[in-house]
Amino acid sequence: MLHAASAQDPRIQVYQNAGKGPSSARDFGGLFFANCEIIAFCDADDIWGPDKLSQLATCFADPKVDAAFGKIAFFQDDPVSATTFSTVPSSPLSIPMLLGENPVCTMSNIAVRNTAFMRTGGFDETMVHNEDLEWLIRLVGTGAHVVGIDKCQTWYRTSRYGLSADLRAMQRGREGAIRTAATFGHAPNRQSDAIFLRYLSRRALRLGQGRLLPLTFALQGILRSPAGFFNAPRRGLATLAGALLAPVLPAQLSQHLFSR
Repeated sequence: MLHAASAQDPRIQVYQNAGKGPSSARDFGGLFFANCEIIAFCDADDIWGPDKLSQLATCFADPKVDAAFGKIAFFQDDPVSATTFSTVPSSPLSIPMLLGENPVCTMSNIAVRNTAFMRTGGFDETMVHNEDLEWLIRLVGTGAHVVGIDKCQTWYRTSRYGLSADLRAMQRGREGAIRTAATFGHAPNRQSDAIFLRYLSRRALRLGQGRLLPLTFALQGILRSPAGFFNAPRRGLATLAGALLAPVLPAQLSQHLFSR
């Protein structure tokens, strides 16, 4: 399909970097073949909205913007059925923000100026989990001005079997991101740790991952910092309720009620 599209439109070029992982693929394209001003990523399971590129073009008309991201719609089978949506912060992306709950959510949801991407040196190809978080910290740490666009731009397919579904590995991968943050003079506090644990609990509920894992993450987050876990009261209370009820509710009902 891609080769057929490329034959009809010379702007479309196809390169193969098979079997080397997402970080290698992004570096392969971004560092060696992208000769345009703006680089935007899209993973195989995700979908861009029809207005995404035009909205990005408007945003990047401001020369002060180095990177931009929008809202995410989460779905499993049918994009139209998405009922869970991310939010974008009103202020530019910061390292302390990233050490809590990453509002970008997925690399399919960000576009970056070629010059800013080059300053980061690309992705850490030794990392398999949370490599996007580690790169975002370097992006912001090297001076990029990253803003959110309050419009849904990307539909993200949740899967129980993808790399990002391994929540324990995601938790371990965050340690690499924390080490990178330290090189820019930032360290997570108890509140940001609690926000991250709330995020893991919500993902465990959304993915239907067992009866006790959501509760484990939620209790760890509350013990780490009640103020952090409930900094967004509605989200914190809904997550705790879902985690407490997950052991007794049918998995599909739990996902439907508490992953929003």
